[in-house]
Amino acid sequence: MIFYIFLIIFILSILSAIISITVKDILFSVLSLGFLSLLASILFLLMNAPDVAITEAAVGAALTTVIYLFGIRRTEREDK
Repeated sequence: MIFYIFLIIFILSILSAIISITVKDILFSVLSLGFLSLLASILFLLMNAPDVAITEAAVGAALTTVIYLFGIRRTEREDK
């Protein structure tokens, strides 16, 4: 059972990384990277490393995504 969960997280991680590289919209790319960090924190939690999972969720998924979003907000978009 746990193998299938790891497999699903692995496939979702690969898809999220590919989406974040290939998509044209930078906002969607940043959200995809945040989702990738969230998947990594879930993976760390399943591997019985809760301290690493909390750190990855706080820094990788939350703080880094918020900093990128503030940076995007301060710049102008081409489609305006």
